[in-house]
Amino acid sequence: MAHSKQALKRNRQSEEKRAVNKNVRTRMRGAIKRVLAADSGERPAAQSDAMRRIDKAAKIHAIHANAASRYKSRVAKALNRAKAAAAK
Repeated sequence: MAHSKQALKRNRQSEEKRAVNKNVRTRMRGAIKRVLAADSGERPAAQSDAMRRIDKAAKIHAIHANAASRYKSRVAKALNRAKAAAAK
């Protein structure tokens, strides 16, 4: 337990930031799952939403920039695989 006023304030700020980051990460992961589950008609809109959410999470430091790049790469790779499978 914090004893000083500034430590109490810092704890309060950390808890608020943690709640915001958790919400952003959860929504980002949901958007990624929606892209992977989407059929070909819904895929472009779902992909742009997921990429936007990934970029936003990285921008506010909810995730690391390299992690954002990795997520985006994996989503793009999965979509390319799905397109190739549909073309066959």
